[in-house]
Amino acid sequence: MAFEDSTYYIYSTGMGIQQMTSRDGKTWTIRRQPVMSVIPQWTRDSVPGFHHHVWAPDVIQWHGKWWLAYSCSTFGKNGSAIGLLSTRKLAYGLWDDEGCIVSSREKRDNWNAIDPNFVIDDNDQPWLTWGSFWDGIQIVRLDTTMHIANGEKPRTIARRYDPAFKNPVPNPTSKYAGTNAIEAPFVFKHDGWYYLFVSWDYCCRGSKSNYRVAVGRSRKVDGPYLDRDGKDMLMGGGTIFFEGDKKLYEAAGHCAAYHINGEDIFICHGYSIAHKGASILVRKPIRWSADGWPYLIDN
Repeated sequence: MAFEDSTYYIYSTGMGIQQMTSRDGKTWTIRRQPVMSVIPQWTRDSVPGFHHHVWAPDVIQWHGKWWLAYSCSTFGKNGSAIGLLSTRKLAYGLWDDEGCIVSSREKRDNWNAIDPNFVIDDNDQPWLTWGSFWDGIQIVRLDTTMHIANGEKPRTIARRYDPAFKNPVPNPTSKYAGTNAIEAPFVFKHDGWYYLFVSWDYCCRGSKSNYRVAVGRSRKVDGPYLDRDGKDMLMGGGTIFFEGDKKLYEAAGHCAAYHINGEDIFICHGYSIAHKGASILVRKPIRWSADGWPYLIDN
């Protein structure tokens, strides 16, 4: 989600990246034109089997530009790439191709270059988090062009299970991705803390999905992130933050959090029970406990 000139924008998975706009943040208009009417050729050269279905974009404003990262992949494999676009104004609808931020290769990398999230630390330094399965959530420092800074290498900051755990739930969706069912990181700054939201377990299965959001926090953007019980997310820690209530949503995940118009808000997609497992937009206000942990209230 982004907010500019009294208009909300949402960018989401779809052919060429789907986009929607709203004046009130509740009623949305889907734009017929995707963000990318032409998919850069380098994406197909880099990711065998990828064509037009672009995943999990993230957007941020920094140093006078809007930057949008997006994922190119095929389901369940880690031959993937994260691309970058930029524009001066969201309303223009015209984006410049800034190439590839990072890519992963099967049998070379033990991580998957999808689900990007930008975060700017307290020193105005940009970072990128990403990840899905394999060795979990990655982070790396970026340069002023929003590409990986010279000499920097990704490192893992969160996993679904402790590496020593012997009985993880089998993966029902992919024989390649393994059982480290964590993805879709999003880092939100509040009151001197960085909060790392992640999605656990399995999306994209309609009413069979069991996606849910967990959270930890750190004083440093690159961790360590500890949950409410003090367990490191690198070793499988994470406090459940939002999940399906079995009334409105069977499951929910792949979230973002923002401070817009004086309010902290949480968005994600929920697998609607009323709509037979279809994904719908969830938006809820965030509140903060006395000891600094986030929780949600109904709109």
